[in-house]
Amino acid sequence: MHTSTADAHPDPRSGNMDTTRYTQQFEPRTSMSLYIDSASHLHHDQEKNLVLTCPHCLTVSHITPAAVPRFEDLQLYRPNQVGLVYMCDACHSPIFLRFTVRAYGSSRIELSPQFTEVERARERFNFTYVPEDVERVFREALNCYTHGAFNAFASMSRRTMQAMFGDLGEAGRLRLFDELNAVRDLADIQPDIFAKMKSVLFGAELDPTSPVPLLDGYEAGILLEVAKDLVYEAYVRKGKLQQAILVRRFFLDETGTDITPLSSAG
Repeated sequence: MHTSTADAHPDPRSGNMDTTRYTQQFEPRTSMSLYIDSASHLHHDQEKNLVLTCPHCLTVSHITPAAVPRFEDLQLYRPNQVGLVYMCDACHSPIFLRFTVRAYGSSRIELSPQFTEVERARERFNFTYVPEDVERVFREALNCYTHGAFNAFASMSRRTMQAMFGDLGEAGRLRLFDELNAVRDLADIQPDIFAKMKSVLFGAELDPTSPVPLLDGYEAGILLEVAKDLVYEAYVRKGKLQQAILVRRFFLDETGTDITPLSSAG
């Protein structure tokens, strides 16, 4: 979830990686002031600037409030959290946000400026050139991350690497290890977090009994981008390059058969 205000935080749950590629937050948050009045109307000072990546159409779109709990019901039951329904202006699908109640007043209910998106946008990846065995486990890994199961995501990321090692062999494993080190330098990943990444992805190769480290949302977000990068470099980049070379060669061959050499021209 993003707003146009300067103090908006990076949001891994929006699926939008434009904010920062290698930094994530455990909960998606932004700053705003909002409350529900005694007439059950929502007042939100950043409503016109509220934009997110829709989990349904995956479009970065403005969202509009669609349903607000009744003031009387909230005062009666006094839940600690309140759910609001917004509508995606692009596809008109419902989007659910959860807010923590800050205070119950006689005429208004103050909501915390921090909110959580109940649904994440699906994590996308180009599997065109990825072998079936690797694709199967990595798709499951991405689904785990999408649903906030970060430690299940870590376990499936390790299985993804094991499937890749089996497919690429020892030389491929060494290339992946070099690529992991290159990513560390490129993204300036903190040493303690990088140690966890390496343990998740390569720990079983060094010690088959090595447990998968527990990750929080911040660490899982970094692992997500690292794993995507490794799979991309191992298969997608190579496949695209090979395909481009084949296309070039095809057109060169076609051109060569259609043009009469100058030496034989009469």
